[in-house]
Amino acid sequence: MTAIYPSLRGACWRIMLMVALVTSLSGCIHNQANGAFTSNSTPASPSELFQTHSDRLATIGMHNNLNSLYRLMDKLYQRNPREWRKTGLASREVAQQAVQQAIEQGRPPPALAGRQDIVALSYALSPEFQGDRVGAFIYAIGSMLVTAHGGRTQFYLTDSIDAQFVHNAARNIEKATWLLATRRDAQGNPLLLSNELSENGRNLSFAVEFGKIVARLDYLSDVLDERYRRIGVNYAHSLLFLNFLPVQ
Repeated sequence: MTAIYPSLRGACWRIMLMVALVTSLSGCIHNQANGAFTSNSTPASPSELFQTHSDRLATIGMHNNLNSLYRLMDKLYQRNPREWRKTGLASREVAQQAVQQAIEQGRPPPALAGRQDIVALSYALSPEFQGDRVGAFIYAIGSMLVTAHGGRTQFYLTDSIDAQFVHNAARNIEKATWLLATRRDAQGNPLLLSNELSENGRNLSFAVEFGKIVARLDYLSDVLDERYRRIGVNYAHSLLFLNFLPVQ
């Protein structure tokens, strides 16, 4: 028994040193997780010990995608001020905060009458919708992103994400971007002003920001697909070479 105690003490010290190292690095290591979806960086935390590479990638990607969505909301409200005024709120900033809270709390705006993700997206881009179209459109995309990631915005070892759903979300955003640029009301006017290519100016910032979201989703779906493929390949290797799988 006496030989066991030094090894146990050594293991405990290694764990304590690892936690201390992660904590001490929190003041100097930065990434693009964007904190609570508002800042540009967040310190490392001990909870990352419970994340695989793909878990961390999914968490950072989700935060960055929501930040992109919030930037798009700000741009759309600036180009379409009549929309936030439909809410009856005091300012554009207050309207933006309300939509952001709705996404992060999974609570649809009243104008969507309980609709979520792709159902809400179709309704927000329909000519019959009469409410705040910007808020409904942004909420619908945010809701769809969260749904595609299994209803979570942070991911750990016990979580799983379906690569096909993430891939589908990317394609849905491509379609929504096209509909945003082409849908017209009964008078032939755009449902929402976004990109502009005219003699008055050139503004493709909306397409660029949507493109960033799509690129992040496609990269994550590729990583997830490769992760599960490698699990199968490694198992096949163990059968081919008659290797037993490690148990510790």
